[in-house]
Amino acid sequence: MAKRNNVVQLAEVKPVQFGQALSERYLSYALSTIMSRSLPDVRDGLKPVHRRLMYAMRQLRLDPNSAFKKSARVVGDVIGQYHPHGDQSIYDALVRLAQEFAARYPLIEGQGNFGNIDGDNPAAMRYTEARLTEVAEALLGGIDENAVDFRPNYDGSTEEPIVLPGGFPNLLANGAAGIAVGMATSIPPHNVGELCDALLHLIKTPNSRIETLVDLVKGPDFPTGGILVEPRESIVEAYRTGRGAFRLRARWEVEQLPRGQYRIVVTEIPYQVQKGRLIERIAEIINAKKLPILEDVRDESADDVRIVLEPKTGNVPAELLMEQLFKLSDLETRFPLNLNVLDKDNTPRVMDLREALQAFLDHRREVLVRRSTFRLAAIERRLEILDGYLIAYLNLDKLIKIIREEDEPKPKMMKAFGLTDLQAEAILNMRLRALRRLEEFEIRGEHKKLSGERKDLKALLKSEELQWNAIADEVRETKKKFGGKTELGRRRTELADAPAEIEHTMDDFVEREPVTIVLSEKGWIRAAKGHLDDKAAAELKYKEGDAARFAVHAQSTDKILVFATNGRFYTIGCDRLPSARGHGEPIRLMIELGNDQDIVQLEVLKGGRKFLVASDAGRGFIVPEDEVVAQTKNGKGVLTLADKEKAQAFAIVPEGANSVAVLSEGRKLLIFPIDQVPEMGRGRGVLLQKSKGDRLSDAQAFLLSDGLPWGNRTIPASELKFWRGERAQAGRMPEKGWPRAKRFKD
Repeated sequence: MAKRNNVVQLAEVKPVQFGQALSERYLSYALSTIMSRSLPDVRDGLKPVHRRLMYAMRQLRLDPNSAFKKSARVVGDVIGQYHPHGDQSIYDALVRLAQEFAARYPLIEGQGNFGNIDGDNPAAMRYTEARLTEVAEALLGGIDENAVDFRPNYDGSTEEPIVLPGGFPNLLANGAAGIAVGMATSIPPHNVGELCDALLHLIKTPNSRIETLVDLVKGPDFPTGGILVEPRESIVEAYRTGRGAFRLRARWEVEQLPRGQYRIVVTEIPYQVQKGRLIERIAEIINAKKLPILEDVRDESADDVRIVLEPKTGNVPAELLMEQLFKLSDLETRFPLNLNVLDKDNTPRVMDLREALQAFLDHRREVLVRRSTFRLAAIERRLEILDGYLIAYLNLDKLIKIIREEDEPKPKMMKAFGLTDLQAEAILNMRLRALRRLEEFEIRGEHKKLSGERKDLKALLKSEELQWNAIADEVRETKKKFGGKTELGRRRTELADAPAEIEHTMDDFVEREPVTIVLSEKGWIRAAKGHLDDKAAAELKYKEGDAARFAVHAQSTDKILVFATNGRFYTIGCDRLPSARGHGEPIRLMIELGNDQDIVQLEVLKGGRKFLVASDAGRGFIVPEDEVVAQTKNGKGVLTLADKEKAQAFAIVPEGANSVAVLSEGRKLLIFPIDQVPEMGRGRGVLLQKSKGDRLSDAQAFLLSDGLPWGNRTIPASELKFWRGERAQAGRMPEKGWPRAKRFKD
């Protein structure tokens, strides 16, 4: 037998530009992310994974009154039938819907370890159990009554709902967050009682102003409580545009202690802040001495939140201490609002508050009409059957005779009594016990009741006013069940005015005591108690290979100025410096100073003085001390430098100084009048000393009649005549016997 060659027919290969192919595929990915993963639907407030979880749990009959089932069973059903993605992502979504500190109105009731506000992870899905809550039941209500459209699942084996009926305003009540491709959403949770009030007002006044709605929906209501301190004007503007942010603070109180002391207890923290990480951050602030008045932080939480803050002294107002903590930690956060959602046409767009509420109402009206139409069809069918039953009771003997004598009684019955196919089939399926006289009365009673309901439904479907009245009744029922009079629905986030400015600062309460600021050659800084002399400062312990460089006397309430080779001045509070018990801390952790930069001078900030600053290129000027104070870690740029140029000289200008002395690396000295040096706040300055290939080493200002201080001696004015000249000259070499140092102060 001859061997046959297997020939594979290949599809036609078409050349495509790589950029075009990439853009088409990326667009498909972006659309999938936007519509099927990251943005919630405005109608039910759910993303696909949450909607599939709800529906799968309903199919498992996990209603609020049923027994719990393993979370692994739920996740397995969701993966197998509706959401073919990773089990961990689905379980994470399930867990979040069950966490009372994450979801304002939990959609899932969990049993087992579902994590906590500290940030601890939940137990594995095989250990936890879950079922739906009453809120979820309200979202799913009517789903079997043709309330919404269904579509085939990913493999066509079953169907899933496109959207839930949504008998609960879930989008704004529970909020949402997500990042898509090129867009994101961030919706804080709100109080459902307030939302219901706004919905009822919107039913009466469809064109209601945003300001009126904000009177009803006062602002977000977070599950972890806290205090909202955003001004009303900002809240209104955020809801008008659909974009903004809300300033949220922790709730705290003062507990008085003996001897005039007190402690602060934080009882509620901002939404989505992990308590464990928050306490770590406050501990870091204490260790870094960024808030020296705060001594300790403790976590005494049990089922409730209780973070204890211990100040060092009772002299500092608690309000001032907390204001500083609000600035330095997540005890104050800003929660963004970006009401970016998918509308009923599956189009992403940013809505304002009225549009989001109206979209929910429009959806509820559509659900009402569809459910009413479904119910009307069911009633019509049942009434048709009941009419057949009544005909059967009136002609019972004749019917029995037909059934007993005819091989095919159904057509004979339909012809004899004018029955429909449905009626004839129902009569044939009747049980003998239903032929009692009592049953006839019950059927007539049911017929009368259903006829009345049919009449009401037809009137409802014809009248828009009746439809809105029915929706208003549903909203009132939701408010009664989940509103502010219930434990779940009471408002948790307090609304308060924006805090007023406090007159005092923390510096007003720092204890004043003498300290010595020590900066080592390798850049480690610390503050030793008392005013140490040079010998005692040198005897402090240093890291191997390190030694003292600067040691200045100050008070704990002072600030120090640091002048660096990058031409910038930095300001550091002495109370924020580490103690001298250890080696201190690198100064580069306190200021933004590169590793290729060095410190030129360290001085205590006194104010009112003037400084002479110069670069190694010989350019410089005089700058007032008050203009070099920096407010941030980045410092303040004063001396502008060219490429490969660095700040080299710093000197305090004494009162009455009339001369400037400059010294180059080649030991050329030049003395000229100080009025030839301009006073500036910032810039490159003027050329102080001209030299080819030589760099400026040091500069100082002095009173000529007092002589030139250099090293450990002072050169009299009578010996300086030969070196006096004009600014920008080169200068001359010093005489023999003069100091050999290349700096005036070593």
